[in-house]
Amino acid sequence: MSEDIIELKVEGMTCNNCAASLNRFLERKGVEDVYVNFQTKEVRYRQGSSAISLDEVKMGIHKLGYNVVEEGLPAAKPWWTLERKLLISAVFTLPLLSHHLLMMGGIHLPLLDNFWWQMALCLLPFAIGFTHFGKSALGSLKGGIPNMDVLIFVGGTAAFVYSFIGTLMWEPNYIFYETSATIFTLVLMGNWLEARAVEQTTSAIGELAKLQVKKARRVTPSGTIVSLGLNEVRVGDVLQVNEGDQVPLDGVITQGEASVDESMLTGESIPVEKAAGSRVIGSSLLLNGNFRMEVTATGRDTVLSQMIELVKTAQQDKPDIQRLADRISAIFVPVVLGIALLTLLIGHFGFGLPFQKALMNAIAVLVISCPCAMGLATPTAVMVGVGRLARNGILVRGGQTLEAFTRIRNAVFDKTGTLTSGQFRIKNITYHKGEEQRTNALIYKLEQHSSHPIARSLAREMERRINGAHPELAFVEEQRGVGVGARDHAGNEYRIGSSRILEGAPGGEEGQRLYLTENGDLLATIDIADELKPEAKGVIAYLKAQGIRPVILSGDRRAKTEEVAAELGIETAFAEQLPEQKLKVVEELSRQAPTAMIGDGINDAPALAKATVGVSLSNASQVAIQSAQIVLLNGKLEHLEKAWAISRHTVLTIRQNLFWAFAYNIVAIPIAAMGFLNPMWGALFMAFSDVVVIGNSIRLKYKKVD
Repeated sequence: MSEDIIELKVEGMTCNNCAASLNRFLERKGVEDVYVNFQTKEVRYRQGSSAISLDEVKMGIHKLGYNVVEEGLPAAKPWWTLERKLLISAVFTLPLLSHHLLMMGGIHLPLLDNFWWQMALCLLPFAIGFTHFGKSALGSLKGGIPNMDVLIFVGGTAAFVYSFIGTLMWEPNYIFYETSATIFTLVLMGNWLEARAVEQTTSAIGELAKLQVKKARRVTPSGTIVSLGLNEVRVGDVLQVNEGDQVPLDGVITQGEASVDESMLTGESIPVEKAAGSRVIGSSLLLNGNFRMEVTATGRDTVLSQMIELVKTAQQDKPDIQRLADRISAIFVPVVLGIALLTLLIGHFGFGLPFQKALMNAIAVLVISCPCAMGLATPTAVMVGVGRLARNGILVRGGQTLEAFTRIRNAVFDKTGTLTSGQFRIKNITYHKGEEQRTNALIYKLEQHSSHPIARSLAREMERRINGAHPELAFVEEQRGVGVGARDHAGNEYRIGSSRILEGAPGGEEGQRLYLTENGDLLATIDIADELKPEAKGVIAYLKAQGIRPVILSGDRRAKTEEVAAELGIETAFAEQLPEQKLKVVEELSRQAPTAMIGDGINDAPALAKATVGVSLSNASQVAIQSAQIVLLNGKLEHLEKAWAISRHTVLTIRQNLFWAFAYNIVAIPIAAMGFLNPMWGALFMAFSDVVVIGNSIRLKYKKVD
């Protein structure tokens, strides 16, 4: 239950390794379902069977070097911010760096030639760097996953201590105060740029969170309307929504009609007409009209909350491509420390380099190495990619789904409601025993209990045809792939569905035929027709151009299924399939090649779950969000193209990021070890390596996708 989840906001996490340290700490304490996100500063877990208290968790987090923001207290920004640390460090580092550059040009400033003055200028940047990076480094070591700050701390501190010894000995060759100050200042600048860039990768969460409504108007049993906070609304409450309002929560309209703009949630710009019985999504905008609605979901169960949750947790589900990077990142810092030590020892004792030169080479190795770029490569790209998909009404369950979706080679489509419009019309009804009004009422009452598109269309059509009292039915049950059955209080049994519900049924004409029986006797034969979606042909052509084989998998008659397949240019079609048969077909296709199943998310839920990737075209149904890895909230088939294209570009961005991160370290570390790189330049390159990776991820937000 969501009530069991403990949520904390934690300040001080600056990279993926920070999150990994906290994650490991909590898992060691025995808590369950740990979720740590350094980008959104969230920490969540379930208590489970662990005996650790909340206060002990907070104390442990504090010991690791992070701060828990207490609930109810304003998350006021502390005075001693990263910006102020950078500004003060830069003010005192600039004279040291300028003096160093002038000396290289043969110009000397007598005051700064004094080693004590250099040390005095370096003290403040060193103290800031020592505490800032030292705290983070110590916390990461306690967490068991040493981070980049360990390297920066060791490098900057070594340069300062060596210079201080040189000052005491008054030995010019030992003085590298500008190196220590510049390392800390440049890396602070990199952290500041990185923090600003990371904010942009999480903007999709902020945009979705802004949509959340704060107040609702509840209709009391006496008819009085009262205003109350959203957390006070319960499932089953009746709310009043007027023109210009945002729909407070998910629900069903009980009275009234209106035109609703759902573009902020589904990406569909055309307003949707709603009437009694229509579902409405929380936070959509009422353009005109008014209605009363019964609340069906609150809190975490609403569509908007689940959208926000999917975007937040997307980066936790790591693609296979990231797992190698994670394994390397885990051992990266110890390996770099070892390389730096070997650079010092081999340079001095093996190649006879002066100790200060060998030390500078070792420090350069430390400060140019960047494990953070590898850690940031995937989560930042996934966060931006999933956020862009969410803004288009496409929900994706994380990075692994994105990667799997780009590898699909089979696209299996349910026919009814997916390739066809799902808006059926009745061509003809044959009443075998007369009783037209009673038969229409029976059809209406039975089909009300089915979620199948045909049933919904029939129920809408029959509602307009019936007059007078409806028969009372009991024990109504839907048999997926067959039909709906029920009994009345007199024990009479009624069934409506395909020819499977009766023996010796007459053959169907072009289109589709349903049957209504009473105690096994045929009451009515219903001929219905469905139309292809206008965009279906274009989507199939697009997938074929990408090397993806389209397949139809339908419970409909073979003749109708093959007719649709021929019209769309689909060579493989499976017809007259029951749900369990659909499951076997999808399982077999998935064994042959990565397979996506595209269906309505309700009748096809088992097949969606069995496919490599399940894609639901349902219009914001809870079952759709829970049963598929990709959900097209607007139900538009053409958005499948957009989902595939954005997913492909997201995976491409991840590969670019990882290539840069690996290539940078593979090239930079040997150059530094061989003495071709000054530590200050190393710090500058390292500071910008993270920014390059994050910047490439942010580019995904705006780049044109085919």
